[in-house]
Amino acid sequence: MVGARKALIPITGMVVSAHAVVLWGLPALEGRPDIQGRETVVMQTRTVQAQPPAPPAPPMPPPRPARPPAPKPRPQPPAPRPAPVPSPEPVQESVPDPEQTQVAQAPAAPDNEAQATGSPAPAETPAPPETPPSPPADRQGTAQGLRVTPAGAAPLPPGTELPVALPGPATLEFDAKGQVKGFQYSAGAELQWSHDGQYYQARQSISMFLMGERSQTSQGLVTPRGLQPLSFTDRGRKTQTAHFDVAQGKASFSDGTPEAAIADGVQDRLSVFLQLSALLAAAPGRYPQGTVIELTTSSARAAARWRFAVGPSETLDLPAGSVEALRLDKLPDTQGNSEQQGALWLAPSMQYLPVRIRLNQGQNDYVDLRLKRYEPQ
Repeated sequence: MVGARKALIPITGMVVSAHAVVLWGLPALEGRPDIQGRETVVMQTRTVQAQPPAPPAPPMPPPRPARPPAPKPRPQPPAPRPAPVPSPEPVQESVPDPEQTQVAQAPAAPDNEAQATGSPAPAETPAPPETPPSPPADRQGTAQGLRVTPAGAAPLPPGTELPVALPGPATLEFDAKGQVKGFQYSAGAELQWSHDGQYYQARQSISMFLMGERSQTSQGLVTPRGLQPLSFTDRGRKTQTAHFDVAQGKASFSDGTPEAAIADGVQDRLSVFLQLSALLAAAPGRYPQGTVIELTTSSARAAARWRFAVGPSETLDLPAGSVEALRLDKLPDTQGNSEQQGALWLAPSMQYLPVRIRLNQGQNDYVDLRLKRYEPQ
C-alpha cells in the first residue's frame, strides 16, 4: 500500500507540472528540454484547443479580399436620341438670343428633333399677311376707264373730269326691224328711262308676234361722272345677268363665264347710250366731229371696249317725224371684229336721247330701232 502511494508521487508531480504549463503558457517549458521532448505531441494538441485566437485590432478594417465584390452596373441600352447633359460650352451656344426666342415662339411650334438634340430651333419668318385675290385678267383693256380723244389731238389725261347732264325721265317707243339668221322681222320696242338723282333704271323691250318678248334692264347709281351700273339683265329664252363691282375691279356673270376686269366708267349695253347722251348734253362743244369716245361696255356674258366716233349732224326721217340728230359711229373694236359695228343718233331737241340705234350683230344680222313716239315724264 505504501509502495503504491510512493509510485503515485511521480505521476502526481507530472500532472501538476502539466497543469502548471497549461496555466502559465509554453514559455515555462523553454528551460526544460526533457519534459518538452516527451510531451511535444500532447502539448501541441492542447495548445490549439485551449489558447484563444488573438483578437483583431480594433482600428483596422477587415481585409478587402474578404469582402464580397460589388456587383458591376449592368449596361443599359441607349435610349432613342436621349437629351444629353450639355457641357458649359454647348449650353452657351444653345441659348438663343431673347429676340430670336420671341420669333421662334411665334405661330409655329419648335421642331421636335431640335428639342431632342438640345440645339435651338431656327427662327421662322412670319408668314406674310394674306393678300386679297388679284383682279381678273384685263381682256382687251377692259380695266381702263373712260377715254376721250379730241379730233387731231392727244387723248385727255386719265381721270379728267367730264361734265354730265342726265336727260329727264322719259318713255320712247320705236319701230324695230331686223334680221336674225336670215329671218327678217318687224317688232315694237320701248325704252323706259327713269332716275331720282341717286338711282337709275333703264328698261328696253322688243316684242315680236309669235316670238315673245326680249328685254334688257340696267340698274345702278347716279354719280357726278354719270351712270354707274350695278347689274345688267338680259331676258329672252333664258335669263342672264352681269354684276359690276367697281371697288373690286371686276364684273361677274351668272352663266359662269370668267370674270372681266373693269374700272370706273364701265357701262352695260343699255346704259352706254344714256351715258353718251349725258356727256354730249352737258358740253356738246367738247366733242367736235372726229372725236373718239372709248369706254368699257359689258353684256350679260362678257365685257369689251366700245369706241364711238362723233360724226356730223343729220336730218332723219323717222316714224315720229323729221328730227335733227348727231350721229356717232360705233367703230370696230381693237380686234377688228365687224360684229361690233353700228351707229347711234342723239337728238338735241330731246335731251340728246337716242332717236335711232342700228347695230350689226353679224355679217348679215342687224337690228334697227327708229323713234315712233317720245313722251317725257
